[in-house]
This record gives sequence, structure tokens and C-alpha cells, in this order.
Amino acid sequence: MGRSCLQCMKYLMFVFNLIFWLGGCGILGVGVWLAVTQGNFATLSSSFPSLTVANLFIASGSVIMVVGFIGCLGAMKENRCLLLTFFIVLLIIFVLELIVGTLFLVYKERINSYAKDDLKKGLKFYDKPDNRGLTKAWDLVQVKFQCCGVTNYTDWFGVFNESKVPEACCPAQGPHCSEHAEKWWKMPCYDTVINWLKENVLAVCIFGLCIAVLQILGLIFSLVMYCQLVKGEDNDYFY
Repeated sequence: MGRSCLQCMKYLMFVFNLIFWLGGCGILGVGVWLAVTQGNFATLSSSFPSLTVANLFIASGSVIMVVGFIGCLGAMKENRCLLLTFFIVLLIIFVLELIVGTLFLVYKERINSYAKDDLKKGLKFYDKPDNRGLTKAWDLVQVKFQCCGVTNYTDWFGVFNESKVPEACCPAQGPHCSEHAEKWWKMPCYDTVINWLKENVLAVCIFGLCIAVLQILGLIFSLVMYCQLVKGEDNDYFY
């Protein structure tokens, strides 16, 4: 009976981690594709220039692949050391996610204030040769969300000598539209993006819940299988 339970957990653990590993491959592939095709696209922060969508996907995909591989190998080999390593690494990731989520909720206003200040500092690098990623990101955000600046279109005045804004701030982009205030988007980009996220909060919560459920299942499977292996070895020792 114990051996049958162990075999069942073994295959469940393997299938779970195979899906986990394939998901990591997909995320890594998207990250590499973004890095190759878009370069440093979506770099809005001047303090964290490496914090791009591509790099986030690559880092996340790599971690998921490594964790999934350890879980698959531990399940197939019935190796207690690998299973324990998988459990500990996954538990650390889960706890870190809880800590980050809690800190974000507690210090939400402070984080918002810091993010706005950092984004404003990054505006001065707009349209500079070494910061094409930041320029492309701001252009896309302003066109997609029909907004201008971080908190107001006046945020761009320090960049363009209080005379104009980027052409991406204009509904009908043209060579002179950025010099006429009546043609600019008036909505602030930061609040517009935050409101868009709030409108899609259900999808974000469902995605986060699915990730949490997968991680909890991984922790349960690995722990149960580890305990079964320990119990089996103890029975073999006594017999």
C-alpha cells in the first residue's frame, strides 16, 4: 500500500514539475524574444535600467526552469536530497512573495511616491542616444493610454525647456503638434496606468491565485513524497 502511494506521488510530482518546467521554458522564450526584437524596450526607470520586461521574463523563466528540473529529477530518482532541495527553494520563493506582497500593501503610498519621483528623473534621458529603450517605452505608454507625463504634461517642460512635449503626447502626431498645448493629452500617465490595473484587478488576482495554488501543490507533493521515502527506508531498515 505504501509503495503504491509512493508511485502515485512520484508520477503526480513528475507531471506537476514537467508542466512547471515547460511553463518556465515558455516564459524564458518570451523574454529572449523580447530582448532580441525589442532591446531594452519598456525601461522607464532611471534608477533600475536593467528592470525591463525582457529581463523580468528571462529571470523568472530561468528560476522556474531550474526549480522544475530539480523537482522532476527528484521525483524520478526518488532522491530525498533533491526533493528536500526543491521543497526548500519553493518555500523560500513563496515566503519572499508573501513578504513582498505584504510590504507593498503596507507601504503602498510611499512606493507610489518613490515611483513617481523616479519616473520623473528618468524623463531627462528621453530621446538620448544611449537610452532608446526608455524613449520607445514612453512613446508607447503615452500613445496607448492617451496620456502625457508622469503626473502632468508639465513634467516634460524640464526636458524641452518649457516649450513642448514629445510628439507621442499628441492625438494626431505631426512635426508641430508637440508645440501647441491645446493638442496635448491632458491625462497623467501614472494615474491612468494605475486605473487600468485596477480595472483589470480580477485577472491579476486570478493569475496570482493560480501561481500560489501551484506553489502550494508543489510544496505538498514534495513533502508527502519525501515523507514516504523516509518511511519506506525506515521500514527497510527494521526488516
